[in-house]
Amino acid sequence: MKLIKWSYTKKYNIKAQFDVYPDSIAIFRQIKDYYFVYTVNWSFGDPVVSKTALEEMEWLLNKELGTLESYCERKFFRSDSE
Repeated sequence: MKLIKWSYTKKYNIKAQFDVYPDSIAIFRQIKDYYFVYTVNWSFGDPVVSKTALEEMEWLLNKELGTLESYCERKFFRSDSE
């Protein structure tokens, strides 16, 4: 999956598009020093968005914004990999 484009919204959220889901818009919100998927405005023409795909979207966006280190240090991520 690749991040096609992203931009800030009026309320400091980020909207992003990914190549696998070109007609769906993922909305991200900031928590602490990283971003997570808040909602996906899914298009019927795109495949169903899985939990794994959501995690990949978060990883890609945080990498793009330079917040990947904070994303990887979050409590949930640490307990998952232990």
